[in-house]
Amino acid sequence: MKILITRPMTPAVEERARKELQAEIRSETSVLSEQEILDALRQYDVVVPTLGDMFSADIFAQVGDIRCRLLANFGVGFNHIDVAAAEAAGLQVSNTPGAVTDATADIALTLILMSARRAGEGERLVRSGSWQGWHPTQMLGLHATGKKLGVLGFGRIGQAIAHRCHFGFGMEVFYTARSDKEVGFPAKRMPDLNTMAQEVDFLVVAVPGGAETRHLVNAEVLAAMKPTAHLINIARGEVVEQKALISALQSGALAGAGLDVYEFEPDVPQELIDLENVTLLPHLGTATDEVRSDMGHMALDNVAAFLAGRELPNRV
Repeated sequence: MKILITRPMTPAVEERARKELQAEIRSETSVLSEQEILDALRQYDVVVPTLGDMFSADIFAQVGDIRCRLLANFGVGFNHIDVAAAEAAGLQVSNTPGAVTDATADIALTLILMSARRAGEGERLVRSGSWQGWHPTQMLGLHATGKKLGVLGFGRIGQAIAHRCHFGFGMEVFYTARSDKEVGFPAKRMPDLNTMAQEVDFLVVAVPGGAETRHLVNAEVLAAMKPTAHLINIARGEVVEQKALISALQSGALAGAGLDVYEFEPDVPQELIDLENVTLLPHLGTATDEVRSDMGHMALDNVAAFLAGRELPNRV
């Protein structure tokens, strides 16, 4: 069995992958090119893809003879893999849910506080040498405690964000989901996204990416939000219509935004970079050694189960 891991992993994961599975680990940190993806499907039995490695329907249509039988995705999100096309070609697909929940929720809280309290703008002011000292009306932001939180998508990550906001900051929680959720604290399900957008001070995007959620947060949703409100996206960039968000931030229709993901990642438009009322992070959602190691081991657990002929622990 030949196994390919498409990007470097933490030392603990790489040691296990080489020792137990004799896996090959690609040294480049960039996403796979189209030719590399085709070669991987033709030359390896198992591929461990990462975010941005585009295993699309077009790829499967042109690959021809496929040796690969498992895509053990590193990450909970798998919108870069056309699962239906993969399964039609005889491949199984797995992911790494659970391991990412707390770290991603923590980044959401980081962005809520940074955006509300203008922390990025304040740091830039200090670093520039332009800060003239404290005064009573300097850089007034939004007090987060006691505000209204809206969570778009109320799965593991969305619930973890709501839990932190309710118990840590006394926020009133609203959410949208296909069904009511029992979470152990007050949380009101809203009939639709627009209604929730009108109500909340912080709107956090926590839905998976993909065709069904592309531009779910569009110009209409942004226009429904309060001019004092903040949008936070820790999910996938394409869920938010980027041009509409830029327009809302430029016009003052929206007070601020905190982004860890971007519609055409890693491209970040200059219009966003130039804005003071947006916090920009380089997709740090799961970026801790412990969490990335947990994710890697979970991906390897799926590989080990496949090699042993067992059911995959986390089949998509």
